[in-house]
Amino acid sequence: MIAYLEGSLLKKESDRILLLVNQVGYEILVPAFVMETIAPRQLGENLALYIYYHQTEHQPKPVLIGFNLEAEREFFQLFITVEAIGPLKAVKALNMSVKEIAKAIESKDANPLKRLNGIGERTAHKIIATLQGKMGKFALIRDLPEKAPEPAVDAADQVIEVLVGQLGHRSSEAKEMVDAAFKRSPDITTPEDLFEEVYRGQVTDEQ
Repeated sequence: MIAYLEGSLLKKESDRILLLVNQVGYEILVPAFVMETIAPRQLGENLALYIYYHQTEHQPKPVLIGFNLEAEREFFQLFITVEAIGPLKAVKALNMSVKEIAKAIESKDANPLKRLNGIGERTAHKIIATLQGKMGKFALIRDLPEKAPEPAVDAADQVIEVLVGQLGHRSSEAKEMVDAAFKRSPDITTPEDLFEEVYRGQVTDEQ
């Protein structure tokens, strides 16, 4: 069973990522509060996650769910013991930090829990009834520091990275395409404009 993965961030979507580990790409679902910490990261950057591995007779396709801290995964395992909250529903529900949710449960405050995606009044009270008294540890989780912003990468580097990493061009070929685009339009400053000029150049060459 997979419990921890560390590798290169290959792709980001709204609720999942693709992590390249030893030349194998793992699709990992992540709750919204985890995605908030991943969103600022650059593709290709190293990332480590604790994994909850879910596979049952009714869910034969393995599902990997990622967390920044081992304690967050432990909280998740408790959270899905609540009646009618399975792993996939829980991933969608957790749009607040574990710390905030744990504090609400311990203080028997259903209002914050009703702000979780897909959690109504009845389920919020079920969560409190099931988990109250077990959340003290998780209410002490330290907020993760915000990641310092990465230095801006110039338009050429960004476009070359996409041409090679996502569109399959060789590095030398991508650099030639970008250099030619700049020769045609030396005032380009954004990756979007550079992509357009690269595309226009390829269309012209094919005609």
